[in-house]
Amino acid sequence: MLVTLKAALPDTAAKIEEDTTDRSETEFPCKVLLFNDNIHTFDEVITQLIKATGCSSAKAESIAWEAHTRGKAVCFIGTLDECLNVVTILEEISLHVQIEP
Repeated sequence: MLVTLKAALPDTAAKIEEDTTDRSETEFPCKVLLFNDNIHTFDEVITQLIKATGCSSAKAESIAWEAHTRGKAVCFIGTLDECLNVVTILEEISLHVQIEP
């Protein structure tokens, strides 16, 4: 049946096959959440955020403050692979982080 469909609609069948096989889960956007803790100083968190995400000092301070006041903050949005790299760096100093889709 699929062969008949491909023969009848070669462009559509090829497009469907391409859409399902070329896309990997790592291309979809994910976010890294940073959770507040009472162990790290603001300077430690800010320094690690800059190292992990490449953001400015002001942005890192804003993220750290949000995590402190709200309990958690989105500190990075990107592909799953990028988020995994960010998490690895943040966890170097045992920051509590989580990746969400």
